Amino acid sequence: MSTTEILFNINREDAKVASAVELVLPQIEMLVEAIYSKMKMGGRLFYIGAGTSGRLGIVDASECPPTFGVPHGLVVGIMAGGDQAIRKAVEFAEDDRSQGWKDLQEFDINAKDSLIGIAASGTTPYVIGAIEEARKAGLTTGCIVCNEGSPVATAAEYPIEIVVGPEFVTGSTRMKSGTAQKMALNMISTSLMIKLGRVKGNRMVDMQLSNDKLVDRGTKMIMESLPLSYEDAEALLLKHGSVRKALDAYESASN
Repeated sequence: MSTTEILFNINREDAKVASAVELVLPQIEMLVEAIYSKMKMGGRLFYIGAGTSGRLGIVDASECPPTFGVPHGLVVGIMAGGDQAIRKAVEFAEDDRSQGWKDLQEFDINAKDSLIGIAASGTTPYVIGAIEEARKAGLTTGCIVCNEGSPVATAAEYPIEIVVGPEFVTGSTRMKSGTAQKMALNMISTSLMIKLGRVKGNRMVDMQLSNDKLVDRGTKMIMESLPLSYEDAEALLLKHGSVRKALDAYESASN
């Protein structure tokens, strides 16, 4: 194929992913509701996976604190091989059926928590073992897989099976399968944060002010809600540390 043909065909395959995700929205909804009921009681959400799937869970978990202002321990990503496997594959790490549950023990995991196993093939021993033990311990268990009838889906209480079909490069599940998993993770974490009240309207009012761009964005959010100049809005934001706290403080001072 020419470069144009390669790109066209990859894009054509990618276009199928959103439709595949749409088919499983009812399953995603059931998982979100189950996790939400636990999080309202103080529970946490854990993702566990290997390879690309594990990395996607870590990425989603790591983005929750800066986006929604939640503690770093509320959503946690774990992958086979540990943190060193984020950048470089650790051989055979995913084949240990007992290690996933052992890794979760480091977080004093309990029945208030929820666990989502992420595995494109749905056959990863590291993930299967973790879900089986978590379910025995009373955790809410879900999974995101890209094959029907897999062992991971059988082990989980709330399976999400996003069947995207063969990859453009056979077996390269970082492609359509990875995209599908990323989309599902976006939906799960974002909808949970909305339901937990971590946004106002569709604004990230609890976002961490970790760079100038976000300070500017927060300042403009305040200006949309209050009759303040840019300078005054920025000063109010920096004084209180978040858009929500700034708006609450202004309202309290006005009353």
